Parts: sequence; structure tokens; C-alpha cells
Amino acid sequence: MDRKNFLKKGLLGTGMLVTSAAMGNVIKNEIDELAPLEALGFNHIANTPCKMSCNVILIRAATRGDANPRWLHRRHSFSFANYYNPERMHFGVLRVLNDDWVAPAQGFRTHPHDNMEIISIPLEGDLEHKDSMGNVSVIRHGDVQVMSAGTGIQHSEYNKNQEKAVKFLQIWVFPNKKGVTPRYDQITLNLKDRHNKFQQILSPNATDAGVWIHQDAWFHLGKFDKDKSISYPIKKSGNGLYLFILKGDVTLGSQDLHERDGYGIWDVTTVSLRIDTQDTEILLMEVPMTM
Repeated sequence: MDRKNFLKKGLLGTGMLVTSAAMGNVIKNEIDELAPLEALGFNHIANTPCKMSCNVILIRAATRGDANPRWLHRRHSFSFANYYNPERMHFGVLRVLNDDWVAPAQGFRTHPHDNMEIISIPLEGDLEHKDSMGNVSVIRHGDVQVMSAGTGIQHSEYNKNQEKAVKFLQIWVFPNKKGVTPRYDQITLNLKDRHNKFQQILSPNATDAGVWIHQDAWFHLGKFDKDKSISYPIKKSGNGLYLFILKGDVTLGSQDLHERDGYGIWDVTTVSLRIDTQDTEILLMEVPMTM
């Protein structure tokens, strides 16, 4: 597959939605299969010059894609909808990391997905979810929601609060198998379990802590005191680690990271962090770098 077609697959591939600038009309993508992709992380060109090594990618908060229609403010870490950056297509099988702000009494009308693992992490407010599987629920801070879109689902997300906005992370991960039966799950976590440690919120195993997906991925959330040092060992050989700083300042090796910065690293076995500010919050996403 040549680079042009690879990038097209990465941008519009399975599970992607193409939306108008106003996020009004939702159109299902034309590519409905998950073709084998080789070295899925290859087009994440490392920073030049590298501050640590050449197996890293740094996405500063201010450089992310910025979409701000009337009712939705969305920051994109990777190419999505009208934001396109050929050097920011994905990190391994991590396809989408959106930082969404939804105005009061607004939301996403019913739209389709297929063959994608979709994770929502609410940060503030209440978001109502409805889907074609018959699920109706509200997700709040402390919850984690997951959908395996598989053979196809439709769903909507709506902020029913008339006065308060909703803030949440929307994350898409390419699955390791296609055509699975669609599935929905939602859990509420104990926020105290992430104080000065990483709380597992997602894994490949249905019997493990957190929700699970059809991929060899592990997600963790942590909230840390200033001057805390912590390490994270990679769970599976060949996986990379993408750190997203939700709040505060962190030092990783010689690299300083700040609120909403993203930092991906691969070909390592352990990552060590130093926390530079009080109440720093971090989302860790360990994902395969190849399909």
C-alpha cells in the first residue's frame, strides 16, 4: 500500500465519521473494512532534533487541531473530521483522542460507527447516551464508557443540563478483530484508587480491572502529589505508551510536559515520571504499535 492510500485509510478508515463544519450532517465513511495495516505507527515522525531519542512523538497542547462550532469545542490530538495533519494520523492503534466541550442542551445526533473500539471518559458534567442496542444511560466524572462497534451501531450523545457544559475525552482504538457483535459497557470507578498511583481503567480482559476492549491495550488514570516519582512498565512487548497530561506538569527524562500535552514513546520497557505540580492528572494509554 503506498503512503497516500495508507494515510487515506488512517484518516477515513473503519469507524470514522465525516462531518460538516457545523457538525450537523453525519455521513458514514466509504471505507467499511479493516484492511491489514503494516507498521501502523511508522508515520509518526519523531521530533527533530529528538530531545531523548528517536522513538518519541511530542504533541504540544497549543498545536492540536481546534474545531469550535457554535455548540461544540473540540481539540484533536490526531487527524479527525476537518482537521488533517499527515504527521498526526494516529499513534499505533490509537486512532482518535478528542478533547470535547459540549454546550448546555446540545449534543451529537444519532450517527453510525463500525469496527472500532470507542471509549468515553467524562471530565465534567453529565452526558446522556442512547444507542441502537437499547442502552440509555448517563455518564459522569468517575465513569468510563466503552462500545465495541463491531458489525455496526448507532448512538447519540446529549447534554441535558440547561446550564452546565459537558467535558469528556473521546478515544478510538482500532480493534484486533472485525465483525464482532456490538457491545456496550459502563463502570463507575473509585477516584481514591488513583491517588499517587495509576488506576487501571481498561484492558483486553473481561475479568480484569476496568472495562475491556478487543485489543491488547491498557489504559490507566492517576492523580499525583508534587514531587512524586512513579514508573510504568510496558505490559506487552511491541506496545508503545501515549501519555496525555490532563492537568499539571510532569518531567519524563529530560522532557517537560504540561497540561494537555501528549507524548508517545515506543521501543522501551519502562517509563519513569517525576510530578512537578500538586494534583497532577495523567492518562496513560498503552497500545500496540502494529496491527
